[in-house]
This record gives sequence, structure tokens and C-alpha cells, in this order.
Amino acid sequence: MDTREGSVRFPRVIIIGGGFGGIELAKKLRNKEVDIWMFDKHNYHTFQPLLYQVATGGLEADSIAYPLRKIFKGQSNLIFRNAEVTKINPDNNTIETSIGNFSYDYLVIATGSTSNFFGSKELEHFAMPMKTVPESLNLRSLILQNLEQALTEPDPVRKAALLNFVVTGGGPTGVELAGALGELKRHVLKKDYPELNIDDMQIYLVEGSPVVLGPMSKQAQKSAKDFLEELGVTVLTDIKVSSYDGNTLVLSNGQAIVTKTVLWSAGVMGDVPKGIKQELITRGTRIKVDEFNRVDGYNNLFAIGDVASMSTKDYPNGHPGVAPVAMQQGRHLAKSIIRLINKEELIPFVYKDKGSMATVGRNRAVVDLGKIRFQGIFAWFVWMFVHLMSLVGFRNRIVVLVNWVWNYFSYDRGIRLIIRPFNRQTMTPDPTKEATGGSLNKPPSGG
Repeated sequence: MDTREGSVRFPRVIIIGGGFGGIELAKKLRNKEVDIWMFDKHNYHTFQPLLYQVATGGLEADSIAYPLRKIFKGQSNLIFRNAEVTKINPDNNTIETSIGNFSYDYLVIATGSTSNFFGSKELEHFAMPMKTVPESLNLRSLILQNLEQALTEPDPVRKAALLNFVVTGGGPTGVELAGALGELKRHVLKKDYPELNIDDMQIYLVEGSPVVLGPMSKQAQKSAKDFLEELGVTVLTDIKVSSYDGNTLVLSNGQAIVTKTVLWSAGVMGDVPKGIKQELITRGTRIKVDEFNRVDGYNNLFAIGDVASMSTKDYPNGHPGVAPVAMQQGRHLAKSIIRLINKEELIPFVYKDKGSMATVGRNRAVVDLGKIRFQGIFAWFVWMFVHLMSLVGFRNRIVVLVNWVWNYFSYDRGIRLIIRPFNRQTMTPDPTKEATGGSLNKPPSGG
């Protein structure tokens, strides 16, 4: 049943996706005369900027995730359904989901982005993405499993492959992930694995453009590269990945790196649901929208955040795929929907860029706030404060803060757990194994 029995018939707004944009939109429609339905295949919101810390053992997964139902607790005009939207039908105002079909008056696509392997099935199979909580946990398990296996690997070539880690993509995610691995190597792993010569662990960052952190200032780009190299990361710029077969990564300059771990952050694309016409899909697999976030050709179909491409004078290729864009578009669209219902004139969306930042490990960060640019320890504290306050939920903020303080003073990362062992052959979690290596079908020994 897709209506609430006995409720007054208000215009129905369906939101697909509980990310930054979808949440802001729903919150701003609170207490408005609209009937909101939100669909997401997960029952939680993920704070994606900190996924790399889950992958490298700095934070628990549940400290950066928050139940969507709890976010909207007490919001009487919203219903959440944990379901996957399989197709949208904009010509008859319906969506198809894993729990049935639903009609709408206004539909908002806020599905975010997914990893872009640029058509390479080989890279898609063997490289490790990091866009979701399960993917970050898979990555953590693989990193730790490789180190454990390296302890007993007699063959020097295979051992080198287990100890070589390659991060692709020099954007904020790639830079932060490579920096976190450098911190692990310097402060943690040499204590955890005294039998290993930790200097044999090599970390590479591969970026296709001439600089890392391309959208940021030249000062930030240079400082980030210097910080990475201080942490022992080999930074390879103006070089692209040609192929990867699970054992050898081949680069566009002909260099080959034997490695069992390629961490993919080289590209993203919009997560577009089925039902959107191909002519509406533009660069980066994003949906073309006008200045009101309205999908071209429709009056009641909208897209916001990473999945939307709004071409403006300042952003001819669409806005950057960052959380502030999605949040601002979500808030603005809430006002636009109310204006549409009241038959008022719409106001174009204008993005207010509040700056960019990235961290490269302990006491190392870069911040660009308009013409104000700074790097180092103060930038690191600013980065921590902004990310801490951006987390959803007071508990999550406290848990993350406690972890950060502990990590800072102890030089440790306490969540180095192989919870769900990763199968390198299938590149999926191994359901037949527990963290101890035993079979799930066998009871543990002892009482």
C-alpha cells in the first residue's frame, strides 16, 4: 500500500537516496504540506569523507554511519523504506522498487555517485573501490590479510606484491588514503609486524594529471605532494593506469608494479537509475538539469548532488561532486518544490563555494578558503573540526573525537580487525570464513 490510510492527500515527494542532498531536502520539507517518501538500499547515511579512515583501521564503521530512521525521528510527514529503486517511469509518474511500485507528484533523484572504471572490466574486477561502508571494510580486510600473508611468503616476488600498495587518483580521497597508509607504515605496522622489514612496504599514488589535488591552489598541491613524500609515498603524476590483472599493474609510461592491492579512487560517475533517457545523460554519467535542478524536459523530475550536472557560467561541466553542493542543492530544492506547489516563480540555484581541504596524515593538511590558503598543523585542526561537526549524530561525533584523540597521542589505530576475510580470487567477502579462519558451518571448539 503506497499511501497512509486516513491521511490528508498532500503532494507526494519521493526522494531516491539518503545521502547529503536527500537528507537536507527532506529536513527542509519538515512540517510542510507535502507527503515525503524516501527510498534507499541502505538503512543508514554514510559520511563518505571518512571512509578511508575505516579502511585503514582508524575508525569503526558505525562511527561514520547513522540510521536514516533516527535522523527523521518525529518527522510526521516522512516515510522511509529500505528498498532498492529498480526503475523510474517519468512519463507516468511512478517508480518501480524491490517492494513494489509507487506514484509521485514530484520525484527527486539523489542517488550520488559510484566508482568509474572507464569501461575496464579488468580494473573493475581486481581493483578495490571505496565508496561504501562494505567496500571500506573489504579494503581493510585485504590490507591486513596481505600483511599477514607476507609474513610467511617465501617467494620474494610474491612477497613484494603483497607489500606494494597502489592508490589511483590524486584527488582528496586518493591523497588522504595514501597519507593514511603512510601513517600506518610509519607508526603502527612496524610494531605489529616486527618480523617484517617494513621498509619493503611500498606505497604509490598514481595521478593522471600533472598535479595532485587538481582543483585546489598551487600551494595546496605542492604541500600535499611534499607531505606525501615525507610519509614515504611515491607520487607518480601525469601517468595513467593501462591495465591490472590482479598481480601486475601496468602504467601508461610502461612501468610495471607487482601488487596485490590497487585502491581505486581515480574516478566517479553518477549512479543513474534505469528509466532516464540516454540523451539526458552527460559527461561523467550525470543527468542534465537546468538552473532549478529540474531534469530537462520535465516539470516534476529533479536531480541533485553528484548525479546532477548543472552547466553554469562558473561551472560549465557541472558542479564538483562534493557534499556542500548536494546539501545546498537539497535545501534550495525544498524551497523550489514549495514554490511550485504554490504556483510561484522559481529562483535559480547558485552554489556558494566555502572552500576545499584535504588531510595528508598527522599534523598535515591543506586548506583553501577563497583567497585564504594555509597548510600544516593549523590546517589539520581546521580539517578535523569541519569534518567532526559535519558528522550526523552527537554520538558519532563523540566516538570519532575520542578515536582521533587516542590515535594522536598513542600513534595507534586500534581497529585493525579482519572481520570479514576477503577472497582474492573472487574479489568478494568470503562467506565460508570467520575472522579466525574457521568455517561458519563448524561450531567453535571448547565450551
